Amino acid sequence: MMSISDKIKSNPKLKKLVQWMLVSSYKPRLWVRIFINPFKHTRGKSSVVRWKTRLDLFPFHKFELGENSLVEDFSVINNGVGDVHIGSDTIVGISNIIIGPVEIGNNVMLAQHIVISGLNHGYSDPVIPPSRQPVVTAKIVIEDDVWIGANSVVTAGVRIGKHSIVGGGSVVAKDIPEYCVVVGNPARIIKRFNFETATWDKIDK
Repeated sequence: MMSISDKIKSNPKLKKLVQWMLVSSYKPRLWVRIFINPFKHTRGKSSVVRWKTRLDLFPFHKFELGENSLVEDFSVINNGVGDVHIGSDTIVGISNIIIGPVEIGNNVMLAQHIVISGLNHGYSDPVIPPSRQPVVTAKIVIEDDVWIGANSVVTAGVRIGKHSIVGGGSVVAKDIPEYCVVVGNPARIIKRFNFETATWDKIDK
């Protein structure tokens, strides 16, 4: 038996009507923000979302914010094309942009002006502008205890391993193992933690 969601997706006219009811200029309509989102999305105890944050949240995907986490002013969180999960004791710094599908762990520090986007616009058809081509999504996973420096970009489909550090201004376009320091565009590993010597060892180029 088809779910309501599947029925809507399989009927183009119905899908268009539902989208119009929920979305206005790429933002959720006021009635969605007031009457649906507070019951659909979850925020943990003592979590804070600053009032100047833009929450473009829709009911057809999840948004979860863990306990004691903070989302600073001027940030944008959008779950329009995929779930957004932010763990506990995590800081989302000023002017971050997070577009799902994204999973961020516990005790993560995101500095300022970071873009984390699980979405890409298609460009395979050279006749059609990319803005009109279907979007492609790939989940980003940022594991526990990660620190990402200011002005960094994390691209779709990337996994950043536990307790790794991303230097400011880096572009992370491929997976980063646990306990590494990466810098640059594209980001490359410059240090890795050595558990035998308890030191951060430099990696030769």
